Amino acid sequence: MQVIRSWTRWAALIVLLAIVAAVSVLGSAVTVPKIPGWYASLNKPAFNPPAWVFGPVWTALYVMMAVAAWRVWLQPAIPERRTALAWFALQLALNAAWSQVFFGLERPGWALAVIVALVVAVAVTLWRFFRLDRLAGWLLAPYLAWLLFATVLNGAVVALN
Repeated sequence: MQVIRSWTRWAALIVLLAIVAAVSVLGSAVTVPKIPGWYASLNKPAFNPPAWVFGPVWTALYVMMAVAAWRVWLQPAIPERRTALAWFALQLALNAAWSQVFFGLERPGWALAVIVALVVAVAVTLWRFFRLDRLAGWLLAPYLAWLLFATVLNGAVVALN
């Protein structure tokens, strides 16, 4: 029985990593083709990071997001856990939507609205995760910090174009 329980725990981590990776792939599929053309043509602020920074940062953030969700999933099946994971799913959907809107539709202004909603959803998710598992909450803190920076960057792109 304990072996099955242990296997289920690790299977859940693999599933969560796969879900988060799928969101990453969806975002990359629409983003990467737009970088050399449309995105390169935009006026960007001086604090815009070089393109090579985004891949490693997002990879680390996505792994931390999946581990955070996994740690919450491991908690007792109480309504608070279900609510926290629902917020996680919402923020993941908004995360996927941002790339589609900013790069796919080439609408930075609309994307700014999406990322503001994403910041709120991540802040709520972090707070709910933190209440269930402190480490899970802390694992989302760099993601929230990066999103706040990305919101400023998105806003600057809107203002400059």
